[in-house]
Amino acid sequence: MDNASINKRTNKHNPSIATVLSIAFAGLGQLYNRRFIKGLIFILLELVLLSTLINAINFGLWGLRTLGTIPGEDHSIRLLVFGVLSFIGTIILMILYIFNVIDARKQAIQIKNGWVPKGFKASIISFYDNAFPYLMTLPGLLLMIIVVIFPLLFSVLLAFTNYNLYNSPPRSLVDWVGFENFKELVTVPIWQDTFISVLAWTVVWTIIATTLQIALGMILALIVNDSRIKFKKLIRTILILPWAVPAFVTILIFSAMFNDDFGAINRDIIIPLFGGDGIPWLTEPLYARTAIILIQTWLGFPFIFALFTGVLQSISKDWYEAADVDGGSRFQKFRFITLPHVLFATAPLLIMQYAQNFNNFNIIYLFNEGGPPVRGQNAGGTDILISWVYKLTFDTNNYAMAAVISLIMGLIISGFAFYQFRQTKSFKEEGEM
Repeated sequence: MDNASINKRTNKHNPSIATVLSIAFAGLGQLYNRRFIKGLIFILLELVLLSTLINAINFGLWGLRTLGTIPGEDHSIRLLVFGVLSFIGTIILMILYIFNVIDARKQAIQIKNGWVPKGFKASIISFYDNAFPYLMTLPGLLLMIIVVIFPLLFSVLLAFTNYNLYNSPPRSLVDWVGFENFKELVTVPIWQDTFISVLAWTVVWTIIATTLQIALGMILALIVNDSRIKFKKLIRTILILPWAVPAFVTILIFSAMFNDDFGAINRDIIIPLFGGDGIPWLTEPLYARTAIILIQTWLGFPFIFALFTGVLQSISKDWYEAADVDGGSRFQKFRFITLPHVLFATAPLLIMQYAQNFNNFNIIYLFNEGGPPVRGQNAGGTDILISWVYKLTFDTNNYAMAAVISLIMGLIISGFAFYQFRQTKSFKEEGEM
């Protein structure tokens, strides 16, 4: 075929026809563009999906909308799970269908402008070169959908139902209740008092415990990094030893040491020195909270110490020599040289420490299972939001309210982390420091 014939055919090529055909049925637009292999692939995909998945997706979306209609036969939670999967599948299919339309129109425009499609071998090579990064990331994307997106959507939707111990399938159906659970959380006295108390303690616990472990780790790192200190390797090894012991073992040991009756802290320290019956570490909320903060400081400072030690050794001594020439004091060198460099290098990890302690379930549960009990509340005196959610889920089976609190926790942590990361210089150009 000569160039004149090719130009005549390409000039008559209509992108609108390719677009309409690809909308009518996936792959027809590619056939119109004479991209036969790609068109056949799209057609086969749509035929397979229509013949195998369309009924399942329709049933899943029906279950998501109604959560069942016949008590004792329809299982609302299973329908919710299947509905979420159907919803995710529908989104993926819509993305593929939109890609089919865009691809058909884009290639039709290129053909109209004189582009000549490549041969089969060249097309395969081009596809491999362009699609290789996407093919490599596809398994990770699918895993993220299964492990992250699906549970997240399920828990979010669960917050808008009345799923609890007294209203659970298959005995009865679960219903959509809108924002009723959120309303009860801030209006019903027992929920309101417990939520405000636990949220306040969670914030206080996160700020104090994390700040103390960071401060202690920084102070020890500064001391050990001082040129006048001898046996640095031995000291560093000793200070990192608490990090080498599994955290749950340390927490259980401290739980025994803080025991009101036979704990070593009361029996061997408090009572011999001050008399009396000792301090009620496990039965009074104030003392229990103090003990937990002290334990977390012990558990958390070795990591911060190791982190800051590495950063301090990377700071050039020329900065300090220049400060000495200018007459800078030890505090000024710390404020204007050491601290900015340390925070610049470690700020993201320090933010993660705050987020981790906000959801630090292990220490709360292993120390005294969130106790002691508090009158007028359905959470213990040391319960933070995550341990309260655990109790609501496994002790009282109040799944809907647990999902509400989990959703609020996620929003708080996401907002805090996003704001702090935006403000952190570690995520900006180094020249802006």
